[in-house]
Amino acid sequence: MKRLILWAPLALFLIFMITVAVGLYAPADRKITSRLIGKPVPEFALEPAVASHPTLSSADLKRGEPRLVNLFASWCVPCIAEAPQLLELKRRGIPIDAIAIRDRPQDVAAFLAKWGDPYQRIASDPNTQVQIALGSSGVPETFVVDGRGVIRYQHIGDIRPEQVPEIVRAYEAAR
Repeated sequence: MKRLILWAPLALFLIFMITVAVGLYAPADRKITSRLIGKPVPEFALEPAVASHPTLSSADLKRGEPRLVNLFASWCVPCIAEAPQLLELKRRGIPIDAIAIRDRPQDVAAFLAKWGDPYQRIASDPNTQVQIALGSSGVPETFVVDGRGVIRYQHIGDIRPEQVPEIVRAYEAAR
């Protein structure tokens, strides 16, 4: 009996290691999707993020044309990485609006001057109230909203070049 008790910690350790190895080898699906896909955008009306652009409200997303809504911040490094892809989407004729998260107007303006400006409207969400209402966990994050203000697609993280066709397809499907 004493021998079994001596081997018990080793057995528990092995069981733990096997469980960890199985979890690493076959991880669960880690895709996170908003519960708002297929539902209307939450009601909001925000102040403009910069003087050079009109602000964005939920009413603006219900005017008949699908749009991309990009949550970004001037302090966000992945937002810099996705800037060329957003400019490419704009070049393809896709309208893009933005919500600047916890940012200052002068920083947003400097970001746009340095990395390009694909946005038609930019709202400021200084307290992340709209970000949280959208079910967003961070920046950057992009939503495709149809012309009735219904969220049709969500992209978490920066948009990479190989993901541009997927975003275009989601936009076209929202028409």
